[in-house]
Amino acid sequence: MTENTKTHVILLSCGSFNPITKGHIHMFEKAREYLHKTGKFIVIGGIISPVHDSYGKPGLVPSRHRLTMCQLAVQSSDWIRVDPWECYQDTWQTTCSVLEHHRDLMKRVTGCILSNVNTPSTTPVIGQPQNKTQTAIYQNHNTVNNKPTAIKLWGKMSESLSKICCVRPHIDRFTFVDENANLGTAMRYEEIELRILLLCGSDLLESFCIPGLWKDSDMEVIVGDFGIVVVPRDGVDTERIMNHSSVLRKYKDNITVVKDDANHPMSIVSSTKSRLALQHGDGHVVDYLNQPVIDYILQSQLYINASG
Repeated sequence: MTENTKTHVILLSCGSFNPITKGHIHMFEKAREYLHKTGKFIVIGGIISPVHDSYGKPGLVPSRHRLTMCQLAVQSSDWIRVDPWECYQDTWQTTCSVLEHHRDLMKRVTGCILSNVNTPSTTPVIGQPQNKTQTAIYQNHNTVNNKPTAIKLWGKMSESLSKICCVRPHIDRFTFVDENANLGTAMRYEEIELRILLLCGSDLLESFCIPGLWKDSDMEVIVGDFGIVVVPRDGVDTERIMNHSSVLRKYKDNITVVKDDANHPMSIVSSTKSRLALQHGDGHVVDYLNQPVIDYILQSQLYINASG
C-alpha cells in the first residue's frame, strides 16, 4: 500500500481533561503508533476538545483553566493541538456534534489549502478582506526542506482552523498535497482519503452499553459514520463490551482496539487520581501530570481545596 492510498487520520479526543494527564497524551501516542503499524493509516494530527463548562460534572474547573492546562501539556508536540470550539459554544455539545463540526471544518480548511496553492481563494475568511490576494500556502523553491510532509500539512491546517468560516462545502473527498510527491518545477497533488476518528478509552466504550445514556442516532453517527479508536486499560475485555451493544456489534469493523502486550504505567493514570494526589499533597502527582501543568495548578490554586 502506497502512502497516498493509505487512510490519513486525525484523532479527536473529547472529555473533561480535569486536569489533562500524561495518560491522555500517552493515549494519543499509543494510538498513532498502533495505527501506523497496521500499514493502513497515516496519523497526521490529533485534536483535544475539552468539554463545555455547562456539562455539570462535579469539581469541573472553568474551561479557561482546562484549555490552558491542555495547551501546556501539548506545547512540545508537533502533531497534537487543543481546540477551544466546544468550550466557546453557548452550551454543552454532544460528542456527535463535536465530530460533525470538525469534519465540516476540515473540509473547509482543506478546500482553502487547495485553492491557495494554485489560485487566490474566493472563500470568505473571517477577518480578511475577500478581494485581496492570498499568499500560497505551499510554494515550490526546488529545495528538499519545502517538501509538504503530513506534519507540515497539519501545521498549516492548524494555523487556519480558527480563521475559516464553518460552512460545509458539497464535496465527498478531500484534496491534499501528496507528501511523497517528486517535487520538480511544479507541485503535484493527489486525492487521498481523510478520516476523523474518535479516540477514547475503554470507559467510554463501556458507556455505550448503558441503557439511555447515549441516543441511538448519535451512536450510529459516531461509530458508523466516523469510527473510533480505543486504547483500553489493562485487563479490560473490549470484545465482551462490544458484544453487549447492538450498535457496536453492527459497526465492529469501524472500531480499532489498540493492542499492547506490555502493561504501561500510563494506562492507570486518571484525572481523578491526579486530583486526589493534589489534594493530599502526594508527591506521585509528578508521575501523573506534566510539570508545566502542575506549576499552573499550584499557581492558580486549582483542585487543592476541592473534594472528589
